[in-house]
Order: sequence, then structure tokens, then C-alpha cells
Amino acid sequence: MTLNTSGEFDEMGSFGGVAVGSPQLFGRTDEGQDAFRDTKPRILLTGRQRSGKTAINRVVFHKMSPNETLFLQSTSKIQKDSINHSSFVRFEVWEFPGQLDVLDASVIDSEKIFSQCHALIYIIDSQDDYADSLDIMRAVVTRAYSVNPNINFEIFIHKVDGLNDDHKIEIQRDIYHRAYDKLNQDDQSNITLSFSLTSIYDHSIFEAFSKVVQKLIPQLATLEHMLSIFVENSGIDKAFLFDVVSKIYIATDASAVDMQTYELCCDMIDVVIDLSGIYSNDAILDGLEGDSGSVNSGMFDSSTPPNSNGVAMGSSVPNGSPNMGMVQANDKAANGILLDEGGSYDYQSSSVIKLTNGSVMVLKEVNRYLALVFIMRDDHYNQKAPLVDYNFFCFRGGIQKVFKATNQAALKRRNQQKQKSENLSSRQQSPRKIPSPGTSPLPIDNNAYIN
Repeated sequence: MTLNTSGEFDEMGSFGGVAVGSPQLFGRTDEGQDAFRDTKPRILLTGRQRSGKTAINRVVFHKMSPNETLFLQSTSKIQKDSINHSSFVRFEVWEFPGQLDVLDASVIDSEKIFSQCHALIYIIDSQDDYADSLDIMRAVVTRAYSVNPNINFEIFIHKVDGLNDDHKIEIQRDIYHRAYDKLNQDDQSNITLSFSLTSIYDHSIFEAFSKVVQKLIPQLATLEHMLSIFVENSGIDKAFLFDVVSKIYIATDASAVDMQTYELCCDMIDVVIDLSGIYSNDAILDGLEGDSGSVNSGMFDSSTPPNSNGVAMGSSVPNGSPNMGMVQANDKAANGILLDEGGSYDYQSSSVIKLTNGSVMVLKEVNRYLALVFIMRDDHYNQKAPLVDYNFFCFRGGIQKVFKATNQAALKRRNQQKQKSENLSSRQQSPRKIPSPGTSPLPIDNNAYIN
């Protein structure tokens, strides 16, 4: 599955022009295509051979089916992927072969690699004897920390799908204690490790990667605060801000994350994308060119609230239109992009799914690569649908401001570096001063929301 990306933001903060997840993305040098190239975080994926590194990379970032990973060959060289889904989800993933000794100075410059690393993920196969793996982990983590103490160290206890809950907890506890015992033996008690139980056969690997990516987002505090305000003023139980391509949630509100709720929200994204591919083909999208608002195939669009039956009021559907899906179909050139052949996901995409427990799940598109998915009581939603829509508009407007500030701050840093390197500061106009993302969260207008 590919997405079109470019280095320039549009009015919704999106990118367009290169296939996302394609290996050739790494190493692009065109500044116009990638304004954030110099500030992109780097994630290292390490572990012993056959521990599941390649399978994790393919399932999370290349949309490969877990069953297809059974036929993957062992990685023989360093694999580098550049993830460019949005200005929030932008990082590099370096996958190291299990047989490669990252500490061998004759093979690899570990100091240079670790100095530019932001997160190091070490994969441990829970179904194998992990004594040797822990020894390698201690050596890698100790060396990386000596070079760059700011690295986030993540331990994925992988392949736990075949274990019962008690066995999972027992293995996690054993690995936790043995890992810290080994670090204490090297007088490295100040190193902090984060542990996650993962499997490619459920959503645990997506949740684990979500936590890793969130630590790399300077705007996380701002996004979480905005989501908490939105939830509080709309009567919502839980909300996630998703990257649609990878199903990584980059932010959520202040309430605790329930794994079952997260899985339901991930499944909803799959439903929307799948139905988009079924009911919005190239011919339909071409026929809509120049009339992007003529078809309402979703339960409601971003401007029209649904009635009590969950159907958009005042929607116009041309006679004979085959659009019956849950996603709004629009002019692909003006508003949308193809997430798959014949599929459309654009700025008016939305969906409502009623659950048997009396709740509804709602998906609203924030921009081309981000979606807000939330759960609330069905009766509350029927009463507050216009209010929720209004608060969502306020939330989306805030996201656009964060996008704009992020873009301008990155461009400012790049221009300053260019001026310094070329010694042209006296002849170039200084960019407008923008607060650096992460240093001080953007002010949130609490009065923009109503309850």
C-alpha cells in the first residue's frame, strides 16, 4: 500500500508525492521534498537472529499480513526505512541483522550510530532460551548509553501469542529482574529500560510501537492536553489520535488505555479503509472531479450531523451511484489520496459504528494521515452529535496550528543552519520567531470548546 507525499504542507498539514514505506525513501537529499530531514528521530531495531525483527518491521510499517512473515528470509544487511506519514509520525527505522555485532568497530561505527539514535528497541524471543540474548542486550545497552545517555531503551518480549497470561507475566518478571541485575553488575543502575509484551498476531505490537513513537514527539503534551479538553467537553469515554497508515496512536487523553478499546479502534480503521477500497474506485473518483461535494457515501460528513438512525441528513446521492460505503468519496486530485487501489481516504472521511454494549465508535478524519477515533455512549451521541462536531472542528483547528508551528520551526532551524554554514547571516532575512516544539506547549484556548 502506498501513499503520495511531498515535502510541502497543504492547508491540512499533509504531505504528497512518494510511496510511504518504500526503502528508497531513505537517503533523499532534496530539501524541497523533506524539510525535516535533519531533525528526524532514528529508531534502532536490534536483537538476536530469528527473534522477529523483520516481521515486526513488515507488519507495522509495510502492512504485511502476519501469516506472510513465516516466509521471510533472515536479514543479511542493515535495512533502513524512512517513515514520513505526517509531521508527527516522521522517523527512521534501522533494522540490524541478528548476526551483526554492532559493537565490532571493524564492521560498524557504533559511536556514530548511537550518537544519532533516539530510541533503541531490543527484541527478545520469549519462546527461546534468552540467557545469551540478555548478555548481548547488556553489552549493546551499556555501549549505547556511554555514547548517548538520552536514548530511550525499549525491550520487546516478543512472540508471546502462544503463552497464557500467567506465563507471560512470569517471563516478563524474570527478564526484568535478570536484565537489571546484569546492568547493576556493570554499575549501570542509572539506565532505565521499558518492557513490553508483543506479538504480530494481535495489536500488542502496535501499542508497544505507539509508546515508543510518543516519546519521540515533542508536541505530545500539547496533543494530549487538546484531546483531554475535547473528551471532557463532549461527554466522550476514550479518544485516540491515530496514524492511519501504521495504526500507531500518537496521542490519547488522560484516562488509562484499555487494550480492548484500543483493539476496537484499530479494527475500525481497517473497516473504513477496506470499505473505502470496495466502494470508491478510480472511475467513481474521476467522475467526481470538479464536484467534490456531490456524493455523500458516509454515515455523515464533516459538516452534516447524522440523524438518530446514523444517516446523514440532507445528503445528495446521484442516481445509480454505487457508493454505499462508510467513507466519503471526493475528488482525489483536490481532497483525497488513494490508500490502496480504488480506495479513498480524504478530509471528509468519517464513520459511526454502533456496538452491542450501547456505545458507538466514531472515526473522524483530521488530515490525510491522522484520524480521531473515540468511543461514547450511544444515547449521549444522539443528543450531542452537533456539539461533538463543533468541538471536533475546534480540535482539528488546533491540530492545524500545531502542524503550522512545527513546520515553521523546522524550516527556521534549517535556514539558520544553512546561514551558519554558508556565513550568509548578514544578507539573509531571519525567519519569524516560532517557539520550538516541545520547549513550551502551544497555548490551548479552553473557551473554544463548549459543553
